[in-house]
Amino acid sequence: MLQKEDKKPWEKGGNRRQHPSEDGVGEDDQKKSRLQGAAEQGGAGEKETKQRSGEWKGLDALSVGYFRRVGDRLGQAFEDDEERGMFVENVLAEVKGKAKVVAMDKTGSVTLQQLMPLASLDQVGAVLAELWTGKEEESAAYKAMSCDRCAGHVVESALRQMCRWTDSPEEVEAGALESQVLLLSAAVRQDPVEFIKHLYGSHAVRTLLHVLAGCVPPPRIDTRPGAKGKPGPPLLMDFEAPVSFWYEFKSLTEELMTNVNVSVADTVASVVFQIMLTVAHRKRPKLCRKLLAGIAEYLGTRSAAPGTSPLLVFLKDQASSRLLEVVFKLSSKALLRQLYRDHLRGHLVDLALHKIANFPVQRLVAASANLKVFSKVFDELNEGLEPILATGHMGVIVQLADSCAESGQKQGELMQHLLSAFHCEEPATRQACCLPLFLSLLTHEVYYASETAEGDLKKEVPLSSICYHGSRLVQALARFQDRSLLMGSLRALAPADLATLSSDPAGSHVMQALITLSSDKGRGKILRRMEGQFVQIACSRTGSRLLEAAWNSASVSQREGIAAELAPSETRLRSDQFARHVWSNFALSHFVSRRPRWKEIQTGESKKRKLFNDIIA
Repeated sequence: MLQKEDKKPWEKGGNRRQHPSEDGVGEDDQKKSRLQGAAEQGGAGEKETKQRSGEWKGLDALSVGYFRRVGDRLGQAFEDDEERGMFVENVLAEVKGKAKVVAMDKTGSVTLQQLMPLASLDQVGAVLAELWTGKEEESAAYKAMSCDRCAGHVVESALRQMCRWTDSPEEVEAGALESQVLLLSAAVRQDPVEFIKHLYGSHAVRTLLHVLAGCVPPPRIDTRPGAKGKPGPPLLMDFEAPVSFWYEFKSLTEELMTNVNVSVADTVASVVFQIMLTVAHRKRPKLCRKLLAGIAEYLGTRSAAPGTSPLLVFLKDQASSRLLEVVFKLSSKALLRQLYRDHLRGHLVDLALHKIANFPVQRLVAASANLKVFSKVFDELNEGLEPILATGHMGVIVQLADSCAESGQKQGELMQHLLSAFHCEEPATRQACCLPLFLSLLTHEVYYASETAEGDLKKEVPLSSICYHGSRLVQALARFQDRSLLMGSLRALAPADLATLSSDPAGSHVMQALITLSSDKGRGKILRRMEGQFVQIACSRTGSRLLEAAWNSASVSQREGIAAELAPSETRLRSDQFARHVWSNFALSHFVSRRPRWKEIQTGESKKRKLFNDIIA
């Protein structure tokens, strides 16, 4: 049974410093002297810096100021390529001979990262070549720079520039950078464990794997600690890598596989292997299958308790479970079937109840959605549906619903088990309240607090406790072929509850799914039920977006009904920060003053949308 307090964890689911610009753009005849002066400004301060054993100890205050000003200038537009080229050349002239100390300084590192995309590939290769040189042993020099918290970012930025090598006319000058990339890869192959276990060095190896495979993620825009990026995996940009990279990538992955034992025990090294599998799957599918088989064989043959698969132990470990998530996601149907048959069958419910292992179970459910093994996975998890719900591992349930919607299988069985788990299957009158229960992830008794002697609802209560995973669950159920229970429960809600649902950050996605996935007739019934609430919904941040989504899928007559309700509230709508966009996008000014012309335009848009939907269907 789901308890009130079990709801709390389910609801949780849920870079650079800038300085004022000091440089301006002058006349053409003063351009060269001004740029040279800016590049030479930091020289005097750097020459006064004390040296030890022929190496710079660090940047002095004047040099830090210089590179800060260079960074500011790089943030501004250049008049033309000539000006940019002169500026970059002069700055790199100041960096030459002391690239290491500049790269290992916080300000100097940020500036060099900004400079790399503007420099030619020849210049980038020269910077990398200087980073590797020194009195240390060759392998130690590569590790020292790649594993430094500041210089490592410079190495990554330089490696990323390899994606420009096919751009004319730079392909002819890419040899220097290509050589440096291969030298770094060779250094990693000599001592891979030192690189992949290091917090900063592992990032350099991850970028190296991307570059050798021929795909790079977007650059990190914000490097401040704690800065948040967009959720989800980054989009990769493909490029045609040199032939030498093709062979080097295979050699590097083979060497990394000899240390697979490190990847399953170390969290940092595990991420390197995840990247290796991901890029291999994208660019080298045949090699990826070999790597996946090797990892699965290693994990499945380790020593464990008698009668227990070692894979079950790895699934409950923080580092190895993340790696297994990727293995499940990328496995072929044969490998996935083998893993289930030999290691997972009969243990899925126990794994789904575990605080760590439930995540790879979700990936398994997602990967098997369109395979024959899905029915066996579903049947096994379906038996433990209520304990999984009570534990609060809603990700498993949501993914199970998503996979049912995607595959078209087991949809009726899952709906019946959900009704039973939320205690609204019997009597049949309780099924009309399934939507609020699913949205709040509370059983009937907990949500309504009490019931009548006849077993029916005591009274109608306001919609409340909408949570993230509840919203995700209903969105998945809305994609089922039979949505009659959801639609019946939605029509049973009061209009005020529909306004609450539409204005809620999680609930609005549910309303959007139910409206846009319905037929014209079903959509019309929902919109008629919402009548009288459109103005309130339009004045909400999330409600206004829902209203626009409903408008885009509505028929002309349905649009006319929405517009007729909104038009009398012109003053309120045009003065509201959210509703004013609704007023503009719905062309309600035209609706008020020139309704026939407005209807003609809406009819034309509706025909175009229908034609487009027919083409892509």
